[in-house]
Amino acid sequence: MNAKKVKIYTTPTCPFCVMAKEFLRLKGIEYEEKDVIEDMDARQELVEVSGQMGVPVIKVNGDVIVGFNQTQLESLLTE
Repeated sequence: MNAKKVKIYTTPTCPFCVMAKEFLRLKGIEYEEKDVIEDMDARQELVEVSGQMGVPVIKVNGDVIVGFNQTQLESLLTE
């Protein structure tokens, strides 16, 4: 159903991460979650793709969204 490759960098205590994951679930979008607290490689990846340590960072194909911007995310998912 979903041809987009979605990856989300999160931490367990981030409320915007929870909102972003719930949004993706409600839309039926499969995603790969990377916990940057537990996974050092994911933490390095996060800095490489976003230039910072803030979460969530959502990667849709090659596009990166820093934070949970529902409008921007919806736009990337429907392109």
